[in-house]
Amino acid sequence: MTALEKATLESRNKDASARFERYRGRNLSLDMTRGKPSPEQLDLADDLLTLVQGGDTKGEDGTDLRNYGGLAGIPEARRLFAEYLDTTPDRVIVAGNASLAVMWDTLANAMMYGMPDGDGPWKDQSPKIICPVPGYDRHFAICERLGIDMINVPMTEDGPDLEAVKALVADDASVKAIWCVPKYSNPSGEVYSDATVDALASIPTAAKDFRLLWDNAYSVHHLGEGPAPLKDIITACEKAGNPNRPLVFGSTSKITHAGAGVALIAASPVNVEDHLKKISFATIGPDKINQLRHVRFFKNMDGILAHMQKHADIVAPKFKAVDDALEARLGGTGLATWTKPKGGYFVSVDVVDGCAKEVIKRCGDAGVKITPAGATYPYGKDPHDRNIRIAPTLPSVDEIQTAMEVLTAAIEAVCTEKLLKG
Repeated sequence: MTALEKATLESRNKDASARFERYRGRNLSLDMTRGKPSPEQLDLADDLLTLVQGGDTKGEDGTDLRNYGGLAGIPEARRLFAEYLDTTPDRVIVAGNASLAVMWDTLANAMMYGMPDGDGPWKDQSPKIICPVPGYDRHFAICERLGIDMINVPMTEDGPDLEAVKALVADDASVKAIWCVPKYSNPSGEVYSDATVDALASIPTAAKDFRLLWDNAYSVHHLGEGPAPLKDIITACEKAGNPNRPLVFGSTSKITHAGAGVALIAASPVNVEDHLKKISFATIGPDKINQLRHVRFFKNMDGILAHMQKHADIVAPKFKAVDDALEARLGGTGLATWTKPKGGYFVSVDVVDGCAKEVIKRCGDAGVKITPAGATYPYGKDPHDRNIRIAPTLPSVDEIQTAMEVLTAAIEAVCTEKLLKG
């Protein structure tokens, strides 16, 4: 390091530290830890609460939806969300309010009973799941709780590193699945390319029951340009001769009411039958009245898209506030790089190696909560200690601007200290 470079770093560190201290004295209480919809977003769906009243509770086939039954969901909901998931109604199960619960049930049942085209319970086979990183902490938590080993592979701009995936699945039958968030990936915002979709559909695997855990959570969550195109994985797998490979998950949790949406799974007829049989021991049917509300609220796919444009109008300025702050404070410094997503719920920031934990700790000291360092990696262990996930949807734009002043000052201070120490 030259004398000039050292002097520049020292000056930047002094300025950033001073800015940080000013904000630390303001007793802030700001939260950007999780991708929660804002109250304004939740308000968009409040008409749901009045769409089913009195005795108006019959489905299109005359079924009284107040009663038991309908394990796969009501026909009109299966039809609507088949269009949402780009498939046919017979391949869709409309469940309760949480796709996370559906994913848990899927893997817990696989551990206990296996998959229909496999060799018995996964728990007897030392199962492993491939995890593109950075990724979604709740996926990793499911695996860790169930005792499923996780193997990291890096993300690229087109999706997971395919060469790494191919090497892992070719000869090891204990590698049972890969987690995928194929559109606006959590947290880094990638959209899988057509070539990646086709490759994942057709890659030879040692495990006969290998699964693509296809969490299409952000299918319609764009930031103003409309949903990005994504090739249909179910059709791609069928054409590749692997019809049972994909398990597609989704929900309306960030579309209507986050705690009162509907969850979805789409798969081959074999997988649908298998899943319904497994869950029949745990439930006699989902909340069909809520499914009816959603059908009446949206009516069709055009209704979903129009609703999501209203979300984009609320959310896009918040993402812009994040990017503006990062550009203004960190652009061209070499201290951080970050994503510029066109949809989803997060911005992913990479700082100088070895600095993420300390940055997030300092933000917490100043009253700004950020997702814990390491959360975007299995077992909470970022091997480089550099990734930070920003969730800007819940706070107001003014709150985001304040939080980003704290975060960028912390990044500058911590990273320049690291570089000065060598």
